[in-house]
Amino acid sequence: MPAHDVLIIGAGLAGQRAALAAAQQGASVGIMSKVHPVRSHSVAAAGGINAAISVDDDWRSHAYDTVKGSDFLGDQDAIEVMCSEAPQEVLELEHMGVTFHRNDRGEMDLRAFGGASMKRTAYVADITGQAMLHVLYEQLMKHHETVERFEEWFTTSLLVNDEGECAGVIARDVRSGRMEVFTAKNVILACGGAGQAYKPTTNGLIVTGDGIAMAYRVGAPLMDMEMVQYHPTCLVETGILITEGARGEGAHLLNANGERFMEKSAPNKMELASRDVVSRAEQIEINEGRGVGPNGSGIFLDVTVVPRKRTLEALREIVNLGRDFAGVDITREPIMIRPGQHYIMGGVKTDVDGRTPIDGLYAAGEVACVSVHGGNRLGANSLLDTLIFGRRSGEHAAARAATMGPPKLDTGSYLRRDEATLEAIISRPRDGRRVSEIKDELGETMNKHAAVFRDEQGLRGALETVGRLKEEAAGAWIDDRGTVFNQDVLGALELGYMVDCAEATVVAAIERKESRGAQFRTDYPERNDEEWLKHIDISLGESGPEVSYSPVTITQWQPEERKY
Repeated sequence: MPAHDVLIIGAGLAGQRAALAAAQQGASVGIMSKVHPVRSHSVAAAGGINAAISVDDDWRSHAYDTVKGSDFLGDQDAIEVMCSEAPQEVLELEHMGVTFHRNDRGEMDLRAFGGASMKRTAYVADITGQAMLHVLYEQLMKHHETVERFEEWFTTSLLVNDEGECAGVIARDVRSGRMEVFTAKNVILACGGAGQAYKPTTNGLIVTGDGIAMAYRVGAPLMDMEMVQYHPTCLVETGILITEGARGEGAHLLNANGERFMEKSAPNKMELASRDVVSRAEQIEINEGRGVGPNGSGIFLDVTVVPRKRTLEALREIVNLGRDFAGVDITREPIMIRPGQHYIMGGVKTDVDGRTPIDGLYAAGEVACVSVHGGNRLGANSLLDTLIFGRRSGEHAAARAATMGPPKLDTGSYLRRDEATLEAIISRPRDGRRVSEIKDELGETMNKHAAVFRDEQGLRGALETVGRLKEEAAGAWIDDRGTVFNQDVLGALELGYMVDCAEATVVAAIERKESRGAQFRTDYPERNDEEWLKHIDISLGESGPEVSYSPVTITQWQPEERKY
């Protein structure tokens, strides 16, 4: 039975940064991922990472932009931590070996991103996440004596002992089907968001809300779950992401009349307003009949206004994506895009050290809600979030581990419970719905009713549908009855995680009767600070999700009207 000081679930940027930090503190570390670490979804992050590196910049400016971008729902103490620590973190990454782009003077180049008051996004072409992920993986190799990797292990549940402490997990070896208990003094969840609860989404197939749902099921509250980001530029045909870096380099958004319509809603920032503002502006053009392409369902992104040499140098990946998935050479003609589900601002409620209300359980990255993003995340703040709070979680967990003995846990009963759960899934009669059918209906329901625009009637209908799908998911049947690489049975577990996340999202969206950030209620179109300048927390009660509230921390910046 493996035992560690710190066990990390998820091996993307948050998980690997936590593992490295804990190992550097002398802790014994396990890092577990259901895929190979360099196939984690962090590899898809394209545009860059924000930090006030320029001599003309200041972290307080970065913090203010982040607070404003959050529509004043972000906790300002956490935002101050993230932005003040950003420059050192990015420089440390560079010293590790991340090949950030350089300008003609040999300095780290910075590009413009939405909602920022100046250029502060460091980047590696448009493969920044991939570059960072590979470098961190290399760094972990140095600590092979203290960091044990469990690649292609699927976590089925968190273990909480009689003292109310998280003391480990149960996981399944994907390659063999073997179930095992992993004990740990501390567990850090770093397993990403829940984008696959939507269809379409920019998120990879592995992003199924596992950590959010597992924490929720053992009593950890979720926060800001109604805040779901739609990225403004996703391919109409597939939902594949076209990086914000394209607009940062100067690309225009055009409607069917050839108009740069962003001047109506963000005359100062235009295409580089915050993501929620741009997505709503695009959706209005589409809804009012000024969209392009089949059924007028898209908007043109015109990258031809960027010098071709610069496009091929700084945006080479989306050149390939446009050609391979849309049949368009973006250096010569506009490409059709539309808003698409991209990021969960909410997640497991934590403090700035990643701690949840359950002793020994931490969370970092998209699975967590600190809340530095509030109602809307600025582009290029997500990679920063993973690194800052991944590191802080790893350091705090390692320090806690040094003060305590092995956790107390009756492992046998937990293992038998999860083995029975999986065996029951495998042996289900083939008379219900398939996992894929339920997942498709879930995603389409969320994309229709909990998207860029929402209203009470649609959300109530979505909640009813999600409730029915939750019952159907409990009996969904699978084809594969074997043990070796049985992704079918894991898909059934993932479906349960996604349904839990979707239910929490819809309940919170119904509760917040105002428009703020990514939550735009057409029946409550104004922001209402007097009643709703607060976080919505969702906990799992005996009869389902239960709603409570927590205050927004304000330090320096009082709420004001948000204009771009």
